[in-house]
Formats: sequence, C-alpha cells, structure tokens
Amino acid sequence: MELIEPEEMERYVHILNAHHCSVEDFELHEVDTTDPMSDELLPIKGFLHVLCRSTARWKEYPIGDGTAWISTFDRDFQAGKFSETRAGLA
Repeated sequence: MELIEPEEMERYVHILNAHHCSVEDFELHEVDTTDPMSDELLPIKGFLHVLCRSTARWKEYPIGDGTAWISTFDRDFQAGKFSETRAGLA
C-alpha cells in the first residue's frame, strides 16, 4: 500500500522544482507500520525516509493519515537540511 497521496507527491515535486533541484537527486523510501491485523477503520501510518543523493543528507518523516510530512519537508528544505553546507551537522 502506498502511504504517500498523489497530491502530496505533486507538492513534493513542486518544492524541488521551485528550488531548482532535480527530483532524481532525491530518493524516497516508505516504511509501512500499519498494523496488518487492524480493521480498516484504523489509520494507515508509517515513515518516509528522504535522501538527497548528492549531499548524503537525509531526514525521516511520519506519514499516513493525519500527518503533515510535506509541510515539514518544505520547512527543512528551506532551512538547508538537505544542502551540502550542512553536511556533517545534526
């Protein structure tokens, strides 16, 4: 099951394009932590690892129903969390 909604993916690509970054420079990896034994009434949830290949900087975001990972990614991106100048910093 895909945890990232199509609208979120569009916003993600828009953020990268707005900052003149290549989508291919970033790698997304979803980890679904939804309880498979739960009924369909419980929300889906997981984590998203976002890696910038050129700087080796990455961040992890909670994703799924009711999360706002894309807004947090945008703030982190604007704060330079994926840029080379921050490499080696926490």
